[in-house]
Amino acid sequence: MILGLQNKGCHNINFVTPEHVVPQIMEALPIAINMGLRLPIVYNTSAYDSMHSLGIMNGIVDIYMPDFKFWDRELSFLYMAARDYPDVAKVAIQEMHRQVGPLKFDEHGLALRGVLVRHLVMPNRVAHTREICKFLAHEVSRDTYINIMDQYRPEGRVLKKPEKYKDITRTTSLGESREAIAIAREEGLYRFDTRWMH
Repeated sequence: MILGLQNKGCHNINFVTPEHVVPQIMEALPIAINMGLRLPIVYNTSAYDSMHSLGIMNGIVDIYMPDFKFWDRELSFLYMAARDYPDVAKVAIQEMHRQVGPLKFDEHGLALRGVLVRHLVMPNRVAHTREICKFLAHEVSRDTYINIMDQYRPEGRVLKKPEKYKDITRTTSLGESREAIAIAREEGLYRFDTRWMH
């Protein structure tokens, strides 16, 4: 399948939420490389990854694409049932950056190697964008490439239990999205994925 994607003209091999299949990836990639695989490997994740898995992928992954969803432990528990999510994400993103550094592109604007962090702007500031951007700028790198996303919309349990999830029962406003980009700049980040804006 990997070689088939390469033959169809894909620009990378993107493994989505792959931690639970890291052993299988490590079995498959040497075979694919021996058969001609030459595309960058992307590890596309929520950043809720173990250091063990990231250690195994060291030297294998070209591009890490983690989310940083929530900063607050209690809100992480409310929305993700993972109170330790912020702590795990911080350590994971630092390790990803240690392995591959800031995101680099080829002459056509295609990512070659590095970290691209995604942050979804949530209604009512529940994601704590400022704290996340401050962490990225000061504890990872000012050169961190960030995609600040504005496409949140309520679905699933949020709609079924609006009283429990009252702060996120609406879409993100334009003002909240603009505020998030301004916050990121104030905290020292300057490399933004803006392709979706055009």
